[in-house]
Amino acid sequence: MTPSLGELVAWLGRWSAGRGPLYLLLAARVRQLIDEGLLPPGAALPPDRRLAGALSVGRTTVVAAYETLRQEGRLVRRQGSGTRVAPAALTPPGEARVTETSNPMFLHLLEPVDDVLLLSCAAPPSPPPVLAEAYARLVLPADDLGYHPAGLPALRAAVAHRYAHRRLPTDPAQILVTTGAQQAIGLLTRLLLAPGDGVLVEAPTYPGALDLFREAAAAPHPVPVGPDGIDVDAAIRVMERHRPALAYVIPRFHNPTGTVLPPLLGRRLVEAAEAYGVPLVDDEVLGELHFGEADGEAFPGPPPLSAYGTEVIGLGSLSKTVWGGLRIGWVRGPAPLIARLARLKALHDLGSDVPAQLVAARLLDDFDALVRSRVAELRAGHDLLRAELARHLPSWDCPPATGGQTLWVRLPYGDGVSFAQLALRHGVAVLPGSTMDALGGSTRMLRLHFLLPHDTLVAAVRRLAAAWAEYAPEAGARPAGETAPRPAALNAITV
Repeated sequence: MTPSLGELVAWLGRWSAGRGPLYLLLAARVRQLIDEGLLPPGAALPPDRRLAGALSVGRTTVVAAYETLRQEGRLVRRQGSGTRVAPAALTPPGEARVTETSNPMFLHLLEPVDDVLLLSCAAPPSPPPVLAEAYARLVLPADDLGYHPAGLPALRAAVAHRYAHRRLPTDPAQILVTTGAQQAIGLLTRLLLAPGDGVLVEAPTYPGALDLFREAAAAPHPVPVGPDGIDVDAAIRVMERHRPALAYVIPRFHNPTGTVLPPLLGRRLVEAAEAYGVPLVDDEVLGELHFGEADGEAFPGPPPLSAYGTEVIGLGSLSKTVWGGLRIGWVRGPAPLIARLARLKALHDLGSDVPAQLVAARLLDDFDALVRSRVAELRAGHDLLRAELARHLPSWDCPPATGGQTLWVRLPYGDGVSFAQLALRHGVAVLPGSTMDALGGSTRMLRLHFLLPHDTLVAAVRRLAAAWAEYAPEAGARPAGETAPRPAALNAITV
């Protein structure tokens, strides 16, 4: 399999971390990809100039790295046919296709702990005290086998009650507990999509969902996102023409743009999906993180799409309101669909962790207070990050968000992929917009989150400013022998 330029850059990850000439660091990472089989025999590598531009380095860095690997016998370089992995060993017939993620958001989590500040994965940086308190009061059930593929009854009831509290009556039989929202999307993908099926997605959208749809060999039908969320007219045209097997949308505090779909447009989208028989998935993971919460109003803004139709499939999770390490999510949908999903989940893991479900049920008892606390932290981080960006990077376009966890930032020139590479060499990881856009757009965009401690956010912006001062997308960066810069150590800053 020959990777695209974007996939290769993502697989390279934090290749420039370490000391020594950049070409040797690049050669070492490409060597690792070859040895691990991600770059199989015969795979074509990008031309020198294209890869240099994507990595924000000089062309001679790439040429020297390729030449090092050619001398080792790992690459073959021929004029007219480009650079390829040497055919030392042929791929065995019938070998399964590679399905490892090329999503930089996930790949950063797999890298060794280092001095890189992660503005790439938006999740609470540490568990709140209320979570430890809930675990301290935990009492395991007696005479319980512990296998609950559909979810612990107490938690299913608590989630259903939460929906009822939001003026959306729900029966526990309509709830499936999952190991996080990522598993929820994965189960729906396995159940509803076959290879070649169409799936309607926003452009841009949550990259973890795109990974799962690609793994299922589904055909994406991307619909652009504007100031008011998904282009509903375009989405309806896609449903009418292609009848996709699934539609996946994030209508409230959209990830990554932060937009909110107005209620009338949400109703039109639901009515169209039901009219054309398209299962509509509403990702509600960020839906309660509204900065403008009014006193005494627990759920400001538009309701979930499930309020407009009986067939909408809602997804929720505690990963953003509580902590990513509490792997509790859920699906809300028609009871027959939930029963099918439960049978599929049983095949994979027999049910989610019971102690975590018991803790989640306890947290949902007073969830409004927990959400208010989280929103206050998010609002403060949002305001600080925007102020620091305005001070140190005034040429960046950084509109305010009304909720969620991220800012959607436009660079004045260049592209997000190559700048993200340079930012890594200054010790900060950001998520390029093009990695979230199935239309191939959002090239000048970056997604930045504001959940880190305030002193860490300040330090991250200073590193971004230093990288931007050095950024020269047309000219490249350094000659091959130049040593990678090391970011200054942070005093008493943890990530």
